[in-house]
Amino acid sequence: MDSLIWFLLIGLAAGWIAGQIMKKRSLGLVNNLIVGAIGALLGGFLFGLLGLTAYSLLGSLVMAVVGAVVLLYLVGMMKKA
Repeated sequence: MDSLIWFLLIGLAAGWIAGQIMKKRSLGLVNNLIVGAIGALLGGFLFGLLGLTAYSLLGSLVMAVVGAVVLLYLVGMMKKA
């Protein structure tokens, strides 16, 4: 149960940070959580492809932010097409 709470907190923070990096307006609490959670999964997949692993809270946050930024970029590209 603790790991789920940490996953959600990291996802929320990652979604907010990714929104700031991508110069979006605030996505809202729920959307930040969704973007961050999906971004964390995507970041874990991408880091795994590169042979990298996050062992700490900060590493998990960085991985989730990278995944969330990639996710927001891809969504933005789809909206333009």
